[in-house]
Amino acid sequence: MSVFSVFARLVEQLADLLQPLCHASSAAAAIVLFTALVRLLVHPLSRAAARGRRARAALQPRIAELRKKHAKDPQRLQQAVLELHAEERVSPLSGCLPGLLQLPAFFLLYHLFSSSTIGGEANGLLSHRLFAAPLGGRWSDALDGGGAFGPAGLVYLGLFVLVAAIATFNCLRTRRTMAADPVAVGAGDGEQVPGLGAVGKAMPFLSFFTLVTVAAVPLAAALYVVTSTAWSAVERAALYR
Repeated sequence: MSVFSVFARLVEQLADLLQPLCHASSAAAAIVLFTALVRLLVHPLSRAAARGRRARAALQPRIAELRKKHAKDPQRLQQAVLELHAEERVSPLSGCLPGLLQLPAFFLLYHLFSSSTIGGEANGLLSHRLFAAPLGGRWSDALDGGGAFGPAGLVYLGLFVLVAAIATFNCLRTRRTMAADPVAVGAGDGEQVPGLGAVGKAMPFLSFFTLVTVAAVPLAAALYVVTSTAWSAVERAALYR
């Protein structure tokens, strides 16, 4: 039995458990619950990333001294900073790990709700819906079926509004954090690995790309993205307050 068959059965069983409460949207609720379970498993790494950020902040006085010492030699400065991180066992990339470990779950959902068959049998998950929108459908299908304000289109409109609200919250919060401590979010110069500073400067706006993802992937995968993004917003507000 393939991993896709096992996961499809798990989603079906969760949907059966939630059916008395969620009725026709029980599979969608199961995906939200599955996402929450994934985020709970990853949460210790998120806490470790928060500790890593505080540790990097504590190194800033020493990094400032290295900047003065190697002001005329950027390559030596970069090497010295990386050596300092290694000496103190602080990874500049520790914050990336929680996000990377979620990718398999996302692609698993994407595959399940993009395939007409699972394990050689018809994919019964495709019959499930979130209100009027099929979990295996995309925004383009909703537009073709009834337009942006049709029954399925309104489901996507609600998701877009939710994602835009979360992205705005993340953008404002990240900009405030960068203004208070640009190094902690990777916006400083000289203290991080090459290229990370540019990523840090773009960070306030990255959440808005979630809108593109929600529009392009199957609705089931979009639910995973929306739930995980909302979780991240709350988690970061708690860990980085």
